[in-house]
Amino acid sequence: MAEMEDFVGQEPQPVDDDLFKEPMKKRRRSDRDQRFRAFPSIEQSALKEYEKLESRTRRVLSNTYQKLIQSVFLDDSIPNGVKYLINRLLTLIEKPSVDPIYIGLFGSTGAGKSSLINAIIQQAMFLPVSGESICTSCIVQVSSGCCEQYEAKIHLLSDQCFWYLCPKGLGPPMPWQEWKEELKNLTKLLHRTEELSREEADVWDRDEAAEEAICKLQMLYGSGAERKNYEELLRAKPKGKIPTSRIITLKADEAEELSVKLDPYIRTKKRDWDGGSAEAQIWPLIKHVEVTLPKSELIPEGVVLVDIPGTGDFNNKRDEMWKKTIDKCSVIWVISDIERVSGGRAHEDLLNESIKACQRGLCRDIALVVTKTDKLHLPEYLRERKVGNQVIQSQREAVLERNEMIKQQRNRILKEKLKRKLPTDSKVLEGSDLVYTVSAQEYWQQALLAEEETEIPKLREYIRKRLLDKKRRMVTKYVTEAFGLLLLTDSFNCTGNPPNEYLLVSGLRRFVEEKVQLLEKAMDQCFAHIVWPLQEGVRNARTSYRRILGACLVRSRGNQGFHQTLKAVCLKNGVFASRTLARIDLNEALTQPIYDQIDPVFGGIFRAGPPTGSALMPHIDAFKHSLQEKMTEIGIRNGWKYDSYKKSFLIQEISAILGGLEGHILRRKRRIYESLSTSVQNDLQPCYEEAAQITGRKACERMKDVIRRGVDRQVAEGMFERAQERMQHQFQQLKNGVTEKVKGSIATMLTLASSQGDGLYKELADVKSEYREMEKLHRSLREVAENAVLRRGMQDFLLRMSPSKAGPPRT
Repeated sequence: MAEMEDFVGQEPQPVDDDLFKEPMKKRRRSDRDQRFRAFPSIEQSALKEYEKLESRTRRVLSNTYQKLIQSVFLDDSIPNGVKYLINRLLTLIEKPSVDPIYIGLFGSTGAGKSSLINAIIQQAMFLPVSGESICTSCIVQVSSGCCEQYEAKIHLLSDQCFWYLCPKGLGPPMPWQEWKEELKNLTKLLHRTEELSREEADVWDRDEAAEEAICKLQMLYGSGAERKNYEELLRAKPKGKIPTSRIITLKADEAEELSVKLDPYIRTKKRDWDGGSAEAQIWPLIKHVEVTLPKSELIPEGVVLVDIPGTGDFNNKRDEMWKKTIDKCSVIWVISDIERVSGGRAHEDLLNESIKACQRGLCRDIALVVTKTDKLHLPEYLRERKVGNQVIQSQREAVLERNEMIKQQRNRILKEKLKRKLPTDSKVLEGSDLVYTVSAQEYWQQALLAEEETEIPKLREYIRKRLLDKKRRMVTKYVTEAFGLLLLTDSFNCTGNPPNEYLLVSGLRRFVEEKVQLLEKAMDQCFAHIVWPLQEGVRNARTSYRRILGACLVRSRGNQGFHQTLKAVCLKNGVFASRTLARIDLNEALTQPIYDQIDPVFGGIFRAGPPTGSALMPHIDAFKHSLQEKMTEIGIRNGWKYDSYKKSFLIQEISAILGGLEGHILRRKRRIYESLSTSVQNDLQPCYEEAAQITGRKACERMKDVIRRGVDRQVAEGMFERAQERMQHQFQQLKNGVTEKVKGSIATMLTLASSQGDGLYKELADVKSEYREMEKLHRSLREVAENAVLRRGMQDFLLRMSPSKAGPPRT
């Protein structure tokens, strides 16, 4: 069946017997209906059918599991075959219904991320809206659940409380390690000596990195904290109340109530105009925030909207989470307001970071969301208008025309940019909607635009379709694999072996050995495609590194306002991630010529689709299909019926084992991609550490000299060539890991499949009734899929026949 896809396995977890009690099932059915409220009636029907299939399958699996446990409960030792089966049953029973779909809203301060999330969830002022003096301070995740209240969990930096009370008389509360590390770096940034003149001191104070450091210290320790050294701040008492728990939980019956409670934790304010700090806040200590909405009619359960700041954070833990959050998003919306969408550096940086997420992470879909599209000065627009012959008579017509023009232009530009970085057949390039033009303000007011024209409903529809499609694929995998396990379970109680079973399995073993060798050669061929681009990229990096480094070390104002920023770069081994400034990464900049060469090839190696010389996964799929075909051929030749339980089990297990390789490959993918910049960072670490220690007069120029000399020395000693070797070594490790997993897993499976007469199995409880029910569920998969296709056709017909919504009156 076309909908049957490889299953990515999970580690088995203990099963709670209370999970299957009747009251729980009734309660779950009610919750299930509530979760579907975000979908139209036609989609609700499809979801209910898939949910019913999944629920019944879980019940069959749990009944089978309990019977097996009872049949071996008193045994001194459990046969290997039974252990294998029990573990596989547990894995499926505990498998989540749908792994969350993370949709990352990636944009700079003021772009409108929070306003967009507020509009999508239908809560106008739920998250703080950015302005000149406020912004969201950390990563905020918003999802819906089955809870009755609005809930927020605020995760602090440390795994333990930040401040512990010292024994009586031994000192004030002290910070824990994660904050201590950042505190040490912040005080180093602000440290200056008596050698500085007044003019140099003024320049020092105007540095943007220093501004942020001062803001953080004053938030926690009050005015004047920026003048204290590290040891003094360690002994200082914070001015506000510091929580003793790693997670702060807030609950409220209404959205507005939770918003008020949440506001002090995720809203940051600049210092007051008189130079003092605003009221006490603890946002420098917050890692991320999770917000759960109760039974949303607009956002289905299983979707997480993530408000991602545009640049990361100076704190190591928050910055690492920033990168991991981007990489776990399967969808990224790059948010840019209408006034900065063309030509802004921040906008381009965000697009580049999103494309990197496609290369190294789970992202499969990128879109540009242009916000605040209601902003338009009509006389100016009419004067500069160069498109169309139609007369514009109103602000509304001008906004709609301008929005359509932007969509066409930016869609073309974005596609061209993606084609330069990704393979031409990448899935993201197949999307018809790469650009959305939205207006959160008009969504609420509708003074100019109708609700549909704000495109907020369009984004909600996109979210629903992604979840519905994922649910369909997950249930198809789930039911298919469960059916394979029940086939095996029922076969345990069959007496005797099928005819010529030994010949079948022996033939498969020989065939697997031959095919694994061919797979190894195919992987070598795939990875060989990266060698020439790597070599070309290294040559480009060697010829351009001085120009790139010079551009990174020069600011338009010279050294003015750059002293501490450069020091921060050195303190963090070449990377400065600020909440408000453009991200600086010298290591990535130096390796960019290499990435420019390898990006399309790298993406081609890890893409899905038809087999090609460079794509890895299609070769693994081809290996799987050839093995299944060979198994069927040998089985028929040696007397197995076409629908034999053993053959069906083997086919299903091969699909599950090889499907699980995808997760292993994706986990290695990020490490391989980042190996270039990581290698350069490791080689340059000594010169960063040396530069970070420089203080006194002309410190900025001296730091630059140390960095330049250090880079020159490392390049001369083969820094870029070492980076190339390390990436190729990572590819070799991936090949070895795939080969070992394939050999080990399939060998174990074939041993179990042929060992019924070797005493590895025993008579188990009768599961024929569960097998028959599972067989019916498996047959019903096709019927459910056909019903879904029929409903989609009816829905499309009704949409075509329905009149379009009228917009607001013309003004």
